[in-house]
Amino acid sequence: MINKLLASTPDRGTLYITRLAGTREVPLAEVWRLSGLVAARLRARGLGAGDRIGILSANSLEWVVLDLAALRLKVETAGLEPGKFAPTRELMDRYGLSLLFTDRPSDESGVEQLAALLDDLLDDLLDDLPDDLPDDLLDDLLDDLPDVPPPPVRYAPDEVTTIKFTSGSTGTPKGLGATVGSIDSSLDAVQGMFGHGPGDNLLVFLPLSLLQQRYWVYSALLHGHDVTVCTYEAAFVALTQVRPTVVMGVPGFFEGARSQIERRTQRTGRDLADVARDLFGDRIRYLWTGSAPADPATLAFFNRLGLPIYEGYGLNETCIVAKNHPGAHREGSVGRVLPGKQVLIDDDGVISVRAQHPVNGRYAYCEPGDSERVFGPDGTVRTGDLGYLDADGFLFVLGRADDTIVLDNGKKIIVRQIEEHLKASPAIAECVLYCPAQTELVAVVSPASVPADTAAISAQLAATNKALGGDQYIHRAVVADEPFSIDNGLLTSQYKPKRKQIRAVYLRQLGDPRKGLHAA
Repeated sequence: MINKLLASTPDRGTLYITRLAGTREVPLAEVWRLSGLVAARLRARGLGAGDRIGILSANSLEWVVLDLAALRLKVETAGLEPGKFAPTRELMDRYGLSLLFTDRPSDESGVEQLAALLDDLLDDLLDDLPDDLPDDLLDDLLDDLPDVPPPPVRYAPDEVTTIKFTSGSTGTPKGLGATVGSIDSSLDAVQGMFGHGPGDNLLVFLPLSLLQQRYWVYSALLHGHDVTVCTYEAAFVALTQVRPTVVMGVPGFFEGARSQIERRTQRTGRDLADVARDLFGDRIRYLWTGSAPADPATLAFFNRLGLPIYEGYGLNETCIVAKNHPGAHREGSVGRVLPGKQVLIDDDGVISVRAQHPVNGRYAYCEPGDSERVFGPDGTVRTGDLGYLDADGFLFVLGRADDTIVLDNGKKIIVRQIEEHLKASPAIAECVLYCPAQTELVAVVSPASVPADTAAISAQLAATNKALGGDQYIHRAVVADEPFSIDNGLLTSQYKPKRKQIRAVYLRQLGDPRKGLHAA
């Protein structure tokens, strides 16, 4: 698929770049042409196969163009997420970067401003033109800029195009080289399930530093559909302005959208489905979610409103493993295992994944022993997730093996089911379960509003205990002082709770049996 992309010239499809202030439309043919010009510029600076550049920036047109330019030169990219990295010389040396492009301020040698990339390119191309050139003539000249394709390249399946980094909750992110074979197999599988094509517009708002978000740009170039790129903050603006057909989002995004729809419905008295169409537009074909466990009530909410939402499963180390889709969907599962992937379940219920085209066989950057703990000698990935396969090949994920609580009576408690039941209340945005003394379960609850609706939280605590009970009985709920967020360090960039950090912040309340809301 990557080689097919590199060998063709797009003749349809549009890239929409949405900001809070509005949306810019760029034909994919122009995006491709700009990537060729940037590739030529990088090549003139001595960059080529074997070199690596870093991109540390929010989503933008320049991000897309630079990534494609690097792909056309066999220059590896390192997608660096803002907030996790700083544009320093030490960062460049650590990851072997020839250049680092960023939207963060920096005076370091080798660090360049990404926003200036296209401006500098056009300045160089237009140096010989008079300064007082009329705007309309200038626009015509820009439209007629030559295509400057770099020398053709071809990738082998085991060659790496990018270093992607884990979104882990602790320590320095681990870096992993992503092979072309793994990218190709994922693109091919997704296209087989969903058949994206002209008329589709896929909305991407998670960071482009996450390789899987760039897949949708590659898909647009391959299959002629539109793609919208924005930041998380501008996602709801993009929904209104662009009216996408497909929205890719983490569960937290859809839970937030559900809350908006419910609040607007209560305020206006209008029908839920009408309010949902106002928010998402009238062209939605389906919604895609993954990266973290989705709330079953939220999935049911959107399906009920005629906005089909499909959950999937995958890791950085495996890429997409299973996915629900219109041709094969089973409630409660994360989908049927994809062709080319094999899911193995050990005696303890831990999921491992073997791939025909693995992402890699080890980390490129990690602490000693990390690779050996995750990757088997044959490349099999031990995920650390608990689950099972049904008779039809649908995968069900029960939770993290590390998050299993062992009580002093020897009973093993898988926390995910209990946490999901608690989160069924609109008053609870997130919750994490702990067992401070191995005798009783205590939840730390992130309220959905400030001040917290403690009455609703207490009611949900009682409902969960009534439904589950026994060893799964929750004795107390500690209400967080402020909702978990990325800014306060209690959510990952993919909106997963950081369990260790949350425990550290609320350790005193967890250990004090007088603190929190007590079960009736």
